[in-house]
Amino acid sequence: MSIGIWQIVLILAIVLILFGAGKLPRVMGDVAKGIKNFKSGMKEEASEDEDKTEEVVSVNKSKSKEDSNTN
Repeated sequence: MSIGIWQIVLILAIVLILFGAGKLPRVMGDVAKGIKNFKSGMKEEASEDEDKTEEVVSVNKSKSKEDSNTN
């Protein structure tokens, strides 16, 4: 079941009634800022995960070298 044109018009009319024409641009700007912050947070989280992975790999390599040197 897809959303038709009349459902979209109804949703837009309700939003316009609730927020008014003056507040609508500000609300949309706030939504856009929220989306932008969410995306940047996801990128930061991904880079932190990569850094942790690289750190674990380097620690494992150094441990394996130490183990081979002691044997």
